[in-house]
Amino acid sequence: MAPAVQDTIPLFPLSQGLFPDGMLQLQIFEVRYLDLIKRCQQQQQPFGVAWIQQGSEVQVPGQVPTLHDHGCMAHIREFEPLQPNLFRIVCQGGLRFQLHEVLPGPYGVWQGRVSYTAQDPPVEVPAALQAYADRLGKVIASAQQQGVIDKLPMFAPYHLDQCGWLANRYAEAMPISVALKLQLLAESDPLKRLETVSRFMQDH
Repeated sequence: MAPAVQDTIPLFPLSQGLFPDGMLQLQIFEVRYLDLIKRCQQQQQPFGVAWIQQGSEVQVPGQVPTLHDHGCMAHIREFEPLQPNLFRIVCQGGLRFQLHEVLPGPYGVWQGRVSYTAQDPPVEVPAALQAYADRLGKVIASAQQQGVIDKLPMFAPYHLDQCGWLANRYAEAMPISVALKLQLLAESDPLKRLETVSRFMQDH
C-alpha cells in the first residue's frame, strides 16, 4: 500500500464541515479569507475545510482554534463579489484529509499539514439499502419536476447507485452530532458508511 501523500494547505475552520461532492455556500468578509479565496479562485486551487472542535469561526485575537483531525478539500464552483469586501462562493467537496498539525500562516490564515484519503472506490448500493437511494431519488425527481433542482444543496451527477455518494448526502443532511458526522467522514469503506447512516436514520 502506497504511503499517503502529505501536503500543507490553507485551512478554513468551520463549525459545520463538508463531505466529498457536498455543497458549501459561504459569504466571505474577513480580510484574511478575502485574500485566501481570491487567490484560490485565481489559481484554481482548493482550500481545506476543517471542523472546529473548540474556538470561533471568526478570528479572535490571541485565540488558537482547536480543530478535529478530519476534513475535506473545497473547490470553488461559483464566485460572486457582492462588494469589495464581501464575496459569495459556492464550493464542492473534494478529497478528504487527515489533519496532523496546525500552523500559523500568512494574513492569519491557518495552515494544515495533512495527508489525503483516497477517493471512495465504486461500491453499488445493495438491495437491503436500496430504500435510501429511492427516497433521495424521489426528492431529486420532485425538485426537477417543480423546476427547483438548482435549489437542492447537491451537485449533479446524482450517483444514487453508489454507496459512498449516497452515504455522504445523508451524512451532511442528518441532524446528528459533529462527532457522528466525523465518524462517517473518517470511514474509508463506503458500504460501512452507508450502513452506519441507515442505523442513525432508524434511531432518529
